[in-house]
Amino acid sequence: MQSIELKQTELDFRSKEAFKTLRANIEFSGEDIKVICLTSCTPGEGKSNISFELAKSYAQMGRKVLLIDADLRRSVMRQRHKKGKVRLGLSNYLVGKATFEEAMCLTDVRNMDMVFSGPVPPNPSELLGNNRFKKLIENARNMYDMIIIDTPPLGSVIDSAVVSKICDGAIFVIESGAISSHFAKKIKEQLQVAECRILGVVLNKVEMNGGKGYYGKGYYGKGYYGKNYYGRDYYGK
Repeated sequence: MQSIELKQTELDFRSKEAFKTLRANIEFSGEDIKVICLTSCTPGEGKSNISFELAKSYAQMGRKVLLIDADLRRSVMRQRHKKGKVRLGLSNYLVGKATFEEAMCLTDVRNMDMVFSGPVPPNPSELLGNNRFKKLIENARNMYDMIIIDTPPLGSVIDSAVVSKICDGAIFVIESGAISSHFAKKIKEQLQVAECRILGVVLNKVEMNGGKGYYGKGYYGKGYYGKNYYGRDYYGK
């Protein structure tokens, strides 16, 4: 078991209320909602930050929360690590080189544990679809009140659809003004093919009264997933 300190951003009142509203909407989706994955259409829409803040919001209300970084290709969540050494992660567990207890991190956020992605494997989709990941989620259901899984953009790779099969629901993060309705519909259909219950959509990076605060374009940058990683340059096509 690893102990770490996380980098945190103090949200303004409006942002805190937005996450409370999101949390409440999830609660009203049904009492059977315990494991949620978050995905988006493309890189840089703010999905990982939404995952982190949502998990923290649940923890602050006294729920025992596990946040899993299931982006095995290029993790954004690892930037949340501030102090303490993260030696093992999800990929170590999935290949049988670590137990869940060894891969899990105790954080300085009360009631919130994390599993970071770990080293980049050559076969992310296959690992996420294996029985070890399914077993991890089954065991975590007995240990935690909520499990939040951050997954890669579904418009780039299929990993999110693989993960969604063992979740109670999915949340779709869309950047305001950046994604066409046709593209968003295609991603929605991919989740439906995986028979995943779509809980709703988070419209992110919305300009609020012309300002550039938490939801403005000044907060979430577009450099988290570069085209060189998920795009044609990475796969050599």
